[in-house]
Amino acid sequence: MRRMNIALPLVAIAIAITSCHTTKEEKTTPFNQDQFPPAPVAEQIPETFENFGEKRTDPYYWLKDKTNPKVIEYLKAENAYTDTVMASTKKLQETIYNEILGRIKEDDQTYPTFDNGYYYYNRSEKGKQYLTYCRRKGSMEAPEEVFFDVNQMAEGKNAFIFEGYFISPDNQKAAYLYNETGSYAEYTLKVRDLSTGSDINFRVEGVASVAWANDSKTLFYSTIDKSLRSHQIHRQALDAPNSVLLYQEDDARFSTYVSADKLKRHIWVFNGSSSTSETRYLSADNPTQPLKVFLPRTQGVEYAVYPHKDYFFLRYKDDKHLNGEMYKLPLVGYTDRTLWKEFLAHDPNTRIEGIDVLKDYVVVSLRKNGLTQLEALPVAEGEKRVVSFPEPVYSVSLKENPMYDSPSFRYSYTSLNRPTTLYEYEIAEGKSNKLKEQEVPSGFNPDDYTVERLWATAPDGVKVPMAVVYKKGLKRDGSAPALLYSYGSYGSNSRVYFSTSYYSLIDRGFVFAIAQIRGGSDLGEQWYEDGKLLHKKNTFTDFIACSELLINDKYTSSDKLAIAGGSAGGLLMGAVTNMRPDLYHTVVAHVPFVDVVTTMLDDTLPLTTGEYEEWGNPNEEEYFRYMLSYSPYDNIKAQNYPNMLVTGGLNDSQVLFHEPAKYVAKLRSLKTDKNLLILHMDMDSGHGGATGRYGRIKDTAFEFAFILKCIGIDK
Repeated sequence: MRRMNIALPLVAIAIAITSCHTTKEEKTTPFNQDQFPPAPVAEQIPETFENFGEKRTDPYYWLKDKTNPKVIEYLKAENAYTDTVMASTKKLQETIYNEILGRIKEDDQTYPTFDNGYYYYNRSEKGKQYLTYCRRKGSMEAPEEVFFDVNQMAEGKNAFIFEGYFISPDNQKAAYLYNETGSYAEYTLKVRDLSTGSDINFRVEGVASVAWANDSKTLFYSTIDKSLRSHQIHRQALDAPNSVLLYQEDDARFSTYVSADKLKRHIWVFNGSSSTSETRYLSADNPTQPLKVFLPRTQGVEYAVYPHKDYFFLRYKDDKHLNGEMYKLPLVGYTDRTLWKEFLAHDPNTRIEGIDVLKDYVVVSLRKNGLTQLEALPVAEGEKRVVSFPEPVYSVSLKENPMYDSPSFRYSYTSLNRPTTLYEYEIAEGKSNKLKEQEVPSGFNPDDYTVERLWATAPDGVKVPMAVVYKKGLKRDGSAPALLYSYGSYGSNSRVYFSTSYYSLIDRGFVFAIAQIRGGSDLGEQWYEDGKLLHKKNTFTDFIACSELLINDKYTSSDKLAIAGGSAGGLLMGAVTNMRPDLYHTVVAHVPFVDVVTTMLDDTLPLTTGEYEEWGNPNEEEYFRYMLSYSPYDNIKAQNYPNMLVTGGLNDSQVLFHEPAKYVAKLRSLKTDKNLLILHMDMDSGHGGATGRYGRIKDTAFEFAFILKCIGIDK
């Protein structure tokens, strides 16, 4: 419901910024609502709710029903108003679009990955919205096989998401997931015969995960319920008319998913909530055998199993070991905990983030002090290898390695001013080899920019890290505009990385910053714990502290500071804007989760009950009152607000479209300023907006144009 897909922060990073002055008096801006016809006014039909003696009246509750023609009429009116406001920015949008496009290599290809006899890669082609998936047998000199051309699949569709494919062990078939709605939760499963290029007669709706048995004739998959929670595991032979239900997760806090391991020895079923997990498995050679519980579920304990031919490696987390620890378990008798051997001890300052098990090494991704380091730990005897990185602020991602016997592993490296680069690390030699670097055709010199790491002080004295990039020569006198971005929920890190988009702002003099606030796990799992449930307000006050640091240290000023965030980051935008509207000039809230209490009280909505462990259960009075105290929609009041652009998607499965729609309607009825407030509702897609790459760039150019126009920049 509120989780942000990895693609969305990329768009959200490319989003908001600044102008004119907000104090407790009304802002003035060269671009305001007085220049345009009146904005749409949503009809008020009061709906009253009572909980724990507290009455809440929602005049816009009716907007949740998209089958109501009046709802669609209102959304179209909002889009028409947005088009009117943005009409004068068409040329600017085109300029920004071309700038971003100029930084992208339109004809490009990923570095190939070898798996089970084939080299796999995908490529993008100039003028085409989607990827083409290819492989070559045995050698990159072999003939190319195109097995998915998503451009053809998406032809004539307003939205299309290709969620991924799964090659059968015999290399002859590919199971794949897709939808035509832009939803992040509702996928159709089909199977393609790779020898003919045609789909076989197999189709399942509402699938969330897939795995093949070793016979290449049997599929395992998970399916969603009416609330879009993945709750059942099925087994089905390709020629069978019906599936067999293997497992059903009845606890609404938990979701369940299926996968196969790289050894092709087991099928694994993972069940997890925000704080607890459980794993089941069966033999991939014997798909009809029953599932076996690896370790029984214990509330507050999370574990994950990583198979080795001679051992099971286990990542284990409980309330005394929040950052996780690792054990080496025997294949037989592993339930006897006296046989567990500590492989990687718990470190209160270092969080275990990623694990990849190879024949001779276990590669781990560790996060310490807000930065990632990679280590290769020998399975038997020997010294560990540590990959070091020179820059003060960067991001490293461990890449999937499908080959168990590999003597190396891959990782990608990026920073705010360093394009993403793929490396292969030869473990025995302790050497990194560059495989592919992101190209910027229009040219890019990292040395033209300064990257810094700053630490803000939160009201409770906690130091909060923030990464900053700007063009060299910046005058620290408060005159520069700035964009501050963050997320701050689900333990998701606010990664620093190179984006081709935000340089359209930086090159116009903007400071760009990413706040690594509590609610994420940037400084370890405790950092996450301190920004969730009854500590959620730390997320907002951390962000405000970062905003104040940028202002006080004269990187920018309150009449030049813009902020951006999406989904749960949109909750952040709504909360801090209610709390400190005087700090910000422009706000961009992407698909914002803003109606916290009403949504979390409605267990018929997608994903609600599964998120009680993130936000709390408002059916309990303590959580109800705490959530009500910060819920952006419930705390809108008669005061001045910054310029605001709010987005939504009619087919959004994570944050339903009515939340941003209601939020804008209520803001309009109460705000006391003349600053712009526009809603951009995608009527064809969902949580991520446009699904094609050129469509996404167009959306970004639209958002930047709004920002720049508000500040008085027309080109």
